[in-house]
Amino acid sequence: MVRANLLLVLLMAALPSPALAADRLYQGLSTGDAEPPFFASEPVKISGRTSVIDGRTLRFPAAGNKIRLASLDTCELPQWSYDPRRHGESEIPKPVPCGPLAKAWLKRTVGNAQVTCIVQAADSDGALLGRCSVHGRDLAPEMLRVGWAKTISPAPAEYTAWQQYAMSARHGMWATYVLDMPEWRAKAVDRTLSRRPIADFNLLAEREREISPPFEDARKRPLRTDR
Repeated sequence: MVRANLLLVLLMAALPSPALAADRLYQGLSTGDAEPPFFASEPVKISGRTSVIDGRTLRFPAAGNKIRLASLDTCELPQWSYDPRRHGESEIPKPVPCGPLAKAWLKRTVGNAQVTCIVQAADSDGALLGRCSVHGRDLAPEMLRVGWAKTISPAPAEYTAWQQYAMSARHGMWATYVLDMPEWRAKAVDRTLSRRPIADFNLLAEREREISPPFEDARKRPLRTDR
């Protein structure tokens, strides 16, 4: 009941009038987080200029709403992936700042344009979940197409199709060794922006799941190194 009331408050803040009642909320399916999101029976439309927090999160300063792109996951800002191609004589692949690159793509795409989000849920951490568009184009499939995001199940068929396209073409993070984001969040001790790439190299050597094409053969693992 406390969680339902939290979602009620968050959604009411986005409404022009407090018309949404608590009995119109229900608990939905999990998106892979520790706790499932919560849903409202009717969607809420939020529009305005935004600032970009990270690769999947927007903030509407005028209303104070934080909205996460629904059905998407991206590298966290301190997270690194690795280019599997050999660069010079180094045995360690070249680090790629997949989190900042995802944020940069979203920030460049949104720019100063007005963003419209259709919100029907709140995540377990209080962020609203919505499908957001700029100039009438859904941001999620655009981001999946360039390979800087992955889907969270359940996801629309269109999203899955664009992810398969990006994986096949090795776009964005799919051209790198990248740790699955939930696993990274569970294991990364240092989550500051000063996190060193070697920390994620070591996590890759101990990974439990494969998500990117270079990792299809789990036996081909980067060797752990503390140097």
